[in-house]
Amino acid sequence: MNSDSDLQIAGDILEVPHLLQAPREHPATVAEFVGLARAIAADRSQWEHLVQYDATSRWYHRLRTGPGYEVWLLSWVPGQGSGLHDHGPSSGVLTVLEGTLTEHSPRGTRALEPGALRVFAPGYVHEVVNDTLEPAVSLHIYYPGLTEMPMHGARCAAVAQVH
Repeated sequence: MNSDSDLQIAGDILEVPHLLQAPREHPATVAEFVGLARAIAADRSQWEHLVQYDATSRWYHRLRTGPGYEVWLLSWVPGQGSGLHDHGPSSGVLTVLEGTLTEHSPRGTRALEPGALRVFAPGYVHEVVNDTLEPAVSLHIYYPGLTEMPMHGARCAAVAQVH
């Protein structure tokens, strides 16, 4: 029986720098984009001072860009909504930072409270509204960056059924 340990056979990985993977500066996987959304949400100093509220239209601010992606901060006063739309060729992550938003999609209706995360693929159709009496703030990451947001004039049957 061989008594060589894995360390004796392979050597100490910390002594072999070329085997260590350098941490990525920018996210490249769904899990990394979710991690970025959570990290920004947790660090209020990155976004809280930027938030504004506009009674006439949803307020938005591009918070950050990276290779092929964008991070947007949005505010929603009571009654504001996105309309039924998709994000063209972009995938995305949506998280609520403050308040509560309601998402209507063909899969049903769900309340999104602070910390709630939605991950979606290109072509995902939904509507997001603030149907509460308090303002809300959300964070959106799009990959690739958002180039189109086709509106869907008529609500899809599943969304219409929930109203």
